[in-house]
Amino acid sequence: MNDNPVLTESTYYILLSLYTPQHGYGIMQRTEALSGGRVRLAAGTLYGALTSLCDKGWIAPLPVDENSRKKEYQLTAKGLEVLKNELNRLRQLVANGETVLKEEAI
Repeated sequence: MNDNPVLTESTYYILLSLYTPQHGYGIMQRTEALSGGRVRLAAGTLYGALTSLCDKGWIAPLPVDENSRKKEYQLTAKGLEVLKNELNRLRQLVANGETVLKEEAI
């Protein structure tokens, strides 16, 4: 298994939005807000992603009240590590791009 997977933009924002526990609709709203409206998740896409992220151990559902239909999720330690690794990868991409473009400008 790859310890440093490359995340899709949607996955990145889902994990980022779960830095604090959220329910599905909250994740959709937070993702859209964090991305400046660029990433809009449909319910089917989100719930498929949540299932996959749970299977990977990157997020976990919180215990729910029997009478509640809202299922909340939280980022796991493994998910936080994946998120931090992706942030470092993105920083390196930006730094490399800035270096090359500065060289081109000379």
